[in-house]
Amino acid sequence: MAESVRVDAWVWAVRLYKTRSQATAACRAGHVRIDGERAKPAQKVGVGSTVEVRGGERVRIVEVRQLLTKRVGAPVAQAAYLDHSPPPPPKELASAFGVRDRGAGRPTKRERREIDKLRGRPSR
Repeated sequence: MAESVRVDAWVWAVRLYKTRSQATAACRAGHVRIDGERAKPAQKVGVGSTVEVRGGERVRIVEVRQLLTKRVGAPVAQAAYLDHSPPPPPKELASAFGVRDRGAGRPTKRERREIDKLRGRPSR
């Protein structure tokens, strides 16, 4: 049994990313950290290491309990790590804006500018 595994392969194997290429790209972009340090895709992870994965609005903090190199079923994948992540925000806060009444049609130019302002995007 190996003492360490590539971090991109491990986060893919435990189903934190859908594909291996997404896991590699996330490592390159700096969205994966091992013990607080930015991780490159080929960096090794061992049992007891803490892996922090940023994906969208959510941060997952997991502790490695078992090393995996191949993708496995969900129950086995969940047993391979201990989750220390903060709970996700309530759904009411997650979709506070961006909801339109059914049948309201496309937003007007003025409404689109207001939406962009809410999201913090620069105007076009």
